[in-house]
Amino acid sequence: MSQTWHNEHFNCHGCDSNLAGQRYILKEEKPYCLKCYEDKFANPCEECKSKIGTGCKDLSYKDRHWHEQCFFCCLCKGSLVDKPFGSKNDQLYCSECYNNTFGSRCDKCTQVFKPGTKKMTYKNQQFHHSCFTCGGCNEPLGSSSFYPREDNIYCVPCYEKLFATRCVKCQGVIAEGGVTYKEQPWHRECFVCSQCSEILSGRRFTSKDEKPYCPNCYGELFAKRCYACTKPICGIGGTKYVSFEDRHWHNDCFVCTKCKGSLVGRGFLTEGELIICPECGRE
Repeated sequence: MSQTWHNEHFNCHGCDSNLAGQRYILKEEKPYCLKCYEDKFANPCEECKSKIGTGCKDLSYKDRHWHEQCFFCCLCKGSLVDKPFGSKNDQLYCSECYNNTFGSRCDKCTQVFKPGTKKMTYKNQQFHHSCFTCGGCNEPLGSSSFYPREDNIYCVPCYEKLFATRCVKCQGVIAEGGVTYKEQPWHRECFVCSQCSEILSGRRFTSKDEKPYCPNCYGELFAKRCYACTKPICGIGGTKYVSFEDRHWHNDCFVCTKCKGSLVGRGFLTEGELIICPECGRE
């Protein structure tokens, strides 16, 4: 205060009462007794509506004021002095009440996400880390890969164990591709000839007693043999051959023993084990 008064002239700017020896407050370089200062300038408390006197601490938030004892949570009534708090619709809440009332909740356990809690988001739903679990083993999935199935999700091991297509031979999971034979799934590398183990995927094959065979093995094991060349009479889609009594010939091998002319579709004669055409038979 840059001005000087005689004691008898040092009066309250409001009520003109003498302030000599009294407590006073300066406002815009003008002295006020405590009562006048409170009447003119003290802020009303948002809670109790009474003036916040000079002897009280004035707590303010967004141009609103409270007595220290009136600064509390609107729900639990716990003091908010020196504590974190939230505001909603002009009401003050302690952190716990604010989170419980307005905080987002886990779609599994329905509990509120506390500040700093890690959230897992899937299909517009939010989960606690500990609640985002496999539908099989119930272990947290975290950032690991998983598979959706109907309304649930599964870690890779559980999904493979419960739902994945498995090879009928090795029982391993068929992740992609594969072969279907007799309505059963096989890995490409597991679908092999029952005799020589040559891979049959992408190749022609035939079967015997529900087992697949490559053409060579099938011919060697099961096919009729040509009486002339002794090779198997076989072929995918059918091979033309001629049978006579207990003997069989490839069409190309069914020829006259003497002149080698084809006998397919012609008459022929026999001389013991020999097959001859009618012309050679007349010689």
